[in-house]
Amino acid sequence: MTATIKVACVGAGYFSQFHYASWASMPEVHVAASCNRDIAKAQATGLPAYDALPQMLAEVHPDVLDIILPPVAHAETIRIALDAGVKTLICQKPFCQSLAEAKNMIALADAAQATIIVHENFRFQPWYRALKTALDQGAVGKPQQLTFRLRPGDGQGPDAYLARQPYFRDMPRFLVHETAVHWVDTFRFLLGDPEAVYADLRRVNPAITGEDAGYILFDHPNGVRAFFDGNRNLDHSADNHRRTMGEALLEGTDGTISLHGDGSLWLRKFGAEEQTCIQPADTWDGFGGNCVHHLQSHVISGLLNQTPFENDAADYVRVIEIEEAIYTSAETGQKLKIGPP
Repeated sequence: MTATIKVACVGAGYFSQFHYASWASMPEVHVAASCNRDIAKAQATGLPAYDALPQMLAEVHPDVLDIILPPVAHAETIRIALDAGVKTLICQKPFCQSLAEAKNMIALADAAQATIIVHENFRFQPWYRALKTALDQGAVGKPQQLTFRLRPGDGQGPDAYLARQPYFRDMPRFLVHETAVHWVDTFRFLLGDPEAVYADLRRVNPAITGEDAGYILFDHPNGVRAFFDGNRNLDHSADNHRRTMGEALLEGTDGTISLHGDGSLWLRKFGAEEQTCIQPADTWDGFGGNCVHHLQSHVISGLLNQTPFENDAADYVRVIEIEEAIYTSAETGQKLKIGPP
């Protein structure tokens, strides 16, 4: 297929490697340039390199700008891109620094007739797509609860996060704002928007600023509950602790489905002992079952076929609203109802 979509990227830090690799693998995409304030990192991508975003956009005129930057840089980058006439932006999560800032960026994009898609990729992990299919097919009967235990095992000691993403250490809101939002969105994808939330958060490692452990209970429609049990200091059984980042269990009236650390899903029917594999162990290259590529392919398909995007910013702002409710619940010790979108 001849390349028809021109993509430029801003950001060349640790996680960007998965973005660049995905774009390079798509025959329908031409990756035109990379921008980073440390131009040596942009040059390391092998693409035409820039250290000034306005210059790159003026010279390249991309169809899509992929923003692979921390939240502190999102608003300014979005403004520059919209001023340059970019009509499709993909922005890494967490999206912006606050709910108000996110809504402001959405309003600016709407005024410019541009679209922002939040790069929330966990719902694109193959085990969650397979779990959604199993749910829709009634594999566990009527679902009653879904539990996820986050156990990446990367948060211990005075040097936690320094080697890969050192800015984690200084985030005043960490476990929820940076990590648990993945499952806020994934639970929405699987079960619908929550109607209430209760949270109990804590900091285990004194070397970092924000919380790194906690419990979050979600009330979803039809009496279904979801439970996020997160602790970045502890691990789980897996050869790669960043593949699933933990283990999940979906329980219903007719059975259960468990997610293992290798990315496999196992169905056990109610009253039975044997288990059936309904999703084999992960064999994808790339991060998290190649979810970065699945998301970016989804965006390109949407542009080429004029089909709806998952996680456009106007929809994703719901995740930020839920996040705010989680922090308020933790601060007040109260369960909070969440109104309709």
